Amino acid sequence: MDRVSTGRGATGGARPMKPTRLGVGFVGAGFNARFHITGWTGVRDGDVRGIWSPDQKGAASAASLARGLGVGAAKAYRSIAEMVADPAIDAIWLCGPNHARIENVEEICEAVVRGKGTLRGIACEKPLARNVADAKEVLRLMTKAGIAHGYLENQLFSPGLVRGRDLIWARGAKTTGRPYLARAAEEHSGPHNAWFWQGEQQGGGVLNDMMCHSAEVVRFLLTEPGKPRTSLKPVAINGRIASLKWSRPEYVKQLKARYGKGVDYSKRPSEDFASVTITYQDAKGNTVIGEATTSWSFVGPGLRLSGELLGPEYSMNWNTLNSELSCFFSREVQGAAGEDLVEKQNAEMGLMPVVPDEAATYGYVAEDRHFVRAFLGLEKPLLTFQDGVEVMQVLMTAYMSAEQGKTLAFPPRGLDQFIPAVAKGTWRP
Repeated sequence: MDRVSTGRGATGGARPMKPTRLGVGFVGAGFNARFHITGWTGVRDGDVRGIWSPDQKGAASAASLARGLGVGAAKAYRSIAEMVADPAIDAIWLCGPNHARIENVEEICEAVVRGKGTLRGIACEKPLARNVADAKEVLRLMTKAGIAHGYLENQLFSPGLVRGRDLIWARGAKTTGRPYLARAAEEHSGPHNAWFWQGEQQGGGVLNDMMCHSAEVVRFLLTEPGKPRTSLKPVAINGRIASLKWSRPEYVKQLKARYGKGVDYSKRPSEDFASVTITYQDAKGNTVIGEATTSWSFVGPGLRLSGELLGPEYSMNWNTLNSELSCFFSREVQGAAGEDLVEKQNAEMGLMPVVPDEAATYGYVAEDRHFVRAFLGLEKPLLTFQDGVEVMQVLMTAYMSAEQGKTLAFPPRGLDQFIPAVAKGTWRP
C-alpha cells in the first residue's frame, strides 16, 4: 500500500494528499519503546520508520527489533531533528526520560517551525512531564508549533479493562444506577533504569511514575462511555506517600550496587508506595470516589495491574496476573531471573502466571492502533496533551496533600509552581 495517495489539483497536475499509512519515529529506545515496537504487529495503518536515542547502540538495537518483527524499515538517526526532517517520518512517539521531555519537544518543534520537516502528530508517554509547570510548557510548545498531539495512557486501552467497563455501564448502570466506587493499582518490585529512582530527574517517586496510570484508570471506569472526561469533575484529593522497602539499610545497599552512587536512598530517597483518594462529582452532582495505589515494593510473580468498579447491584474485577496460562518449575530448574513470563518477574521457580501477550494485555497494541488512526484523521484522539496536563495537576495535588497531611480541595492554590519535596531531594520518610 502506498504511504501517500494522490489527487488532481485545479491545474490538473498531481498533488500529494494526506498519507494512507503513518511513518512513525521513536524518541527513546528503552524498555517502554520496545513494548510499543513489540505490540506494533497489531497496528495496521502505520510503520516504525525511525529511532533516536542518546544511546546509539540502543537505537540501532531497537531499529533492528522493528525490522525483525516486520513492523517497518526502521533506522537509527543521529538526532531528533534529522528524524523529523526525513519525509518518511509523519509522527513521533516520545518515549524518553522525564527530565529530557522539554528538551526533546523543543527540538521537535523547532525543526517543524523552521520548516525542516512536517509532522501529523506527536504522541507522548505518561507522565507528560515532571510537574505542572513543565507539562504546561510542553503543551504551549506544541500549540505554538501547530502540531496535533496525543497522550499515551496504555491501560485505558487494555482489552479486559475496556470490556469490563463497557459491560458494567451497559448492563449494571443502565438498570440500577451509575457506579460510585472505582479502585486501581499498579504494583511491581521497582523500575529498570537509574533515573526512575532519582527524584530530581523523574519528578518524584512511584506516585509520579505510576499513579498517572491508576488515577486515570479510576476516572475512566467511573466515566460513562461516550461522555468526555470533563463529565466527571475532581473536587477533592487526599494523597499519602511512604518508603516501605527501599529505604531500609539492606535495600539501600542493593540500589547502590545496582545503579551506583547516583541512587542513594540513605540521603535522597523517593517514595516506593503511594495512595490517592479522589472525590469526583458527576454532571448530576452525584459524589463518586476513586481509590488508587501504586508500589515499587510489591514482591510477587511480576507486574500486577488491577482494577475494580462497584455500583448499586454489581461489581467488576480486573487483574492481569489472573492469566489463562501458568507454568511450574521445581527448585531443580536453574536459570537466571528474567522477564520471559511477565514484566518485572521476581522468581525462576514455583507456580507462576504467564501473560502470553503483554503488549496486548497492557493496552499498547490498541493504544498505538488508535493514535496512528487519529493522526491519519480517521479517529478523534481519546487523550491529548491537555489531558496530560490535567493528570499532572492531580498528581501534584496528591503530593501536596501528602506533604500537608490533609485532604485538599481541587485545584489547590500554588499548583503551577509546586515542586514535590521528593523532586527537590529534601523529602524524608
